Amino acid sequence: MITLRVSDLKQYIYCPRILYYYYVLPVPRRVTGKMEYGKIEHVEIQKLEKRRGLKPYGILEGRRDFQVYLSSTRLGLHGVLDMLITAENGDIYPVDFKHSLYKKGLHQKYQLAAYAMLLEETFLRSVRFGFIHLIPAKAIVPVEITTSMREHVKKVLSAIRKVAVSEKMPAYIRSDRRCVDCEYRNYCADVG
Repeated sequence: MITLRVSDLKQYIYCPRILYYYYVLPVPRRVTGKMEYGKIEHVEIQKLEKRRGLKPYGILEGRRDFQVYLSSTRLGLHGVLDMLITAENGDIYPVDFKHSLYKKGLHQKYQLAAYAMLLEETFLRSVRFGFIHLIPAKAIVPVEITTSMREHVKKVLSAIRKVAVSEKMPAYIRSDRRCVDCEYRNYCADVG
């Protein structure tokens, strides 16, 4: 089984071709200004989060851990979670920091669901909710982690592996907005 990264889910849902270029045709990736800015913001938000309470998450008491490495041989998946909240009662919540103004894009929700699944396997606890922290909007969006989301994550992982094994280029998502900032835009001959 090909081991995948949690970020691969987000990328595949955003545009399947990103994974084709990463796994099948490993070409140089252009680091965009938005990507660099996002990295800097992640560091800054971690500093701020260490000083804040958990009230914005609807949690009274608990602990935060940052940059939590998670992996599962069963799922063939690994990733680094931005922040893990462990509430005083033992409940755990994944938090994913995003440099985005858009609330709960599908690619963001399923990436969060994948982190929840990794946490469940690691800590042997159910994860019912997680949070997307939209950095520019300074908004914390709660996301319910449903059974259908978990099933969709498994389907997407299978689809990504199929792209890697078949070595066939998937169709691209017809969205000018998505293509503008794509690090692989130069390799898509049929994108204007």
